[in-house]
Amino acid sequence: MDITSNTVAIVTGGASGLGAATAKALRDKGAQVTIFDMNEDLGTSYANDIGASFAKVDVSNAADVATAVAAVAQTAGLHIAINCAGIGPAAKTVSRGEAHSPDMFAKTIGVNLIGSFNVASQAALWMSKNDPINSDGARGVIVNTASVAAYEGQVGQVAYAASKGGIVGMTLPMARDLSQLGIRVVSIAPGLFLTPLLESLPQEVQASLGQQVPFPSRLGAPAEYAKLVCHIVDNDMLNGETIRLDGAIRMAPR
Repeated sequence: MDITSNTVAIVTGGASGLGAATAKALRDKGAQVTIFDMNEDLGTSYANDIGASFAKVDVSNAADVATAVAAVAQTAGLHIAINCAGIGPAAKTVSRGEAHSPDMFAKTIGVNLIGSFNVASQAALWMSKNDPINSDGARGVIVNTASVAAYEGQVGQVAYAASKGGIVGMTLPMARDLSQLGIRVVSIAPGLFLTPLLESLPQEVQASLGQQVPFPSRLGAPAEYAKLVCHIVDNDMLNGETIRLDGAIRMAPR
C-alpha cells in the first residue's frame, strides 16, 4: 500500500517515543495522521509541530475508542492504524510477602492488549468500508506493538510480558479474520529502544543497556521502529507476522 496524501492514519501513543516517531514518519510521507494519546498538552503540541491532528483517547475504554475512530474515518476513510500506546509497570508475582496487585495486572492487560484490540477492531470495521486501493484488493493495514518481553520476559515483567504475549498471539488469527476484507495485520516486537522511559535513566545506564545488544551495540532509535512501520505498510506480502526489531538481543532473566 502506497502512503500518499490521501492515506489516513491513526497512531496511538503518538505523543512520544515510538508513536511520535511513527506519526512523524507517516506525515513526512504525506499521510493524514491523527494522534491518539492521553497526554493532551503534549499530544496537541506535537501534533501541531508535525501537521497532524490530536484526540485524547483512552484506548482501554471501548466506547471512547469507537467514537474517536469513527470521528477520523467518517471524514476521509481510514487506511492505517498503528498501536503504540502502552504501559510497563514492574512487579514480581510475589514480593516482600505480597502478591502481585491484581489491579495493576488488569490495567496492564487493559491498556496494552485490550487497548490494542479495541483500536484494531474498530479500525478494521472502518477499513472494511474502503474501496480497494490496489490490484490486490487492499483496504488497510494494522500494526501492533509487541515486545521481546513476549518471548523473554524478565523478572518483574509478568504483567507486561503477558500483555505483549497476547499481542503476538492475536496477530495471526486477526490477520486471518481480516484477509477476506483486504486488511493486513502485522506486529513489531522491539528490543531495547530509546523511549522516554529509558531516556530518564543516567547515561551510563543507557550505555550499559546498549552494550547488551549484539549488533548494533546500542539502544534502538524510535525512527528505526517508524521506518519498519512504513515498510510494513508498503510491502503487501507482510501479513500475520510478528517481526523482532532487536539487534539480535535475547533478554536475560534480569
